[in-house]
Amino acid sequence: MGKDSKGAATINDVARLAGVSKRTVSRVINNSPKVNPDTREKIEKIIAELNYAPSKQARGLASSRSYLIGLVYDEPNAIVLHSVQRGILNACAKFGFELVVHPRSYHEDDLIPEVLSFVARSKIDGLIVMPPISAVEPLFEALRENTIPYVRLAAKAVDRPEAVVVSNDRKAMDQVAQLFEQKQCKDVAILLGPEHRLASKERFAGLTEALAQRGQKIRPEFIIAGDFTYETAKQNADRLLSGEVKPDAIFASNDQMAIAVMHSAEDLGIKVPQDLLVVGYDDDPMASRLRPSLTTLKRPNEDMAKAATLKLIQALSVETVEDADLVSEFTPELLQRQSTDR
Repeated sequence: MGKDSKGAATINDVARLAGVSKRTVSRVINNSPKVNPDTREKIEKIIAELNYAPSKQARGLASSRSYLIGLVYDEPNAIVLHSVQRGILNACAKFGFELVVHPRSYHEDDLIPEVLSFVARSKIDGLIVMPPISAVEPLFEALRENTIPYVRLAAKAVDRPEAVVVSNDRKAMDQVAQLFEQKQCKDVAILLGPEHRLASKERFAGLTEALAQRGQKIRPEFIIAGDFTYETAKQNADRLLSGEVKPDAIFASNDQMAIAVMHSAEDLGIKVPQDLLVVGYDDDPMASRLRPSLTTLKRPNEDMAKAATLKLIQALSVETVEDADLVSEFTPELLQRQSTDR
């Protein structure tokens, strides 16, 4: 059997000959229960054959990690949150990590010290951070200062590639503009979330740019900011659809807002899709059950969360992740249903 170089065998030799990672060898050295018995036997045999003597560094590899990953979020949509958690857990299970969740308010004054405290008291190895908290730049400055590994989920490339997984909302909006063009819509309206939110900015920019490329502009009065809730969207849609000039297509920034638009249209005797096309965002389970069913952009939350977790595990240098799994960008997919079928 070969060695890395002249002299004593190294942990790299053991890992290479066993066909496993250094982390797995380290787990065997430290008697971790997280190793398959057959794999353990194989590694122990190679260690004996090489007469490998573990260094203090090798023994410390496993014990220096808690194998805990934290998820920091302020996400009122339980369906989105569940998808994200499922993606993280999928990746964690593959490499022996566990998940600790930490809900926080995007608006709280002590967000940064609270997150740092969470990491310290829970002995977290690294963090996955969801929107809108993933756009709080001072938080990530603090994480970097404290050498805490992290990966953000975001609507834009707000960080170095290894530290962010992007849902390219701006690019996704081209699909919506193309659909409106195909359906010969002339007066498009957009219902946004809060104007300061990155997702709102990206979706607005994406739709206006894509429409402009097709020779269309959105009337200023057809650009309405809200708060991502059904209630506010219903009030805004009532006013919008009661005006003298009405839109013939509306993009709503999430499906709950789109449902509010459809309810408002029904209340006012406006037929969807004959008189008004409606497109949402999220692919809420209700979207396909509505009548008419709702056309929507589906963001791959589970796949994004899995990719973010694999990036984090790679950054922790505890396992080797296949390059093909280290995806940095996803584009939401337009699912066309009855609300645009005319």
